[in-house]
Amino acid sequence: MNCPVCSNVQLVMTERKGIEIDYCPQCRGVWLDRGELDKIIDRSANELREEENRRYDRPAEKHRYKDDDDKHSYKRRKSIWSEIFD
Repeated sequence: MNCPVCSNVQLVMTERKGIEIDYCPQCRGVWLDRGELDKIIDRSANELREEENRRYDRPAEKHRYKDDDDKHSYKRRKSIWSEIFD
């Protein structure tokens, strides 16, 4: 299938975690088949629920400050979006 935007560029299909993604190598547009977005949303919601369950299962952590000016070091959570669209 050709890219709807570029019209003369063939879309490339890739699969990530069982989800087929069509993308244009030229404009980097992404297209999903019917139901694929629902799969992404469901998996993202499941990962969020699992993370919340793990958070409540472990003992409370104390905040640790690097300096006296209340600087924290935060760790960012990876989402399913970062794995799919890397």
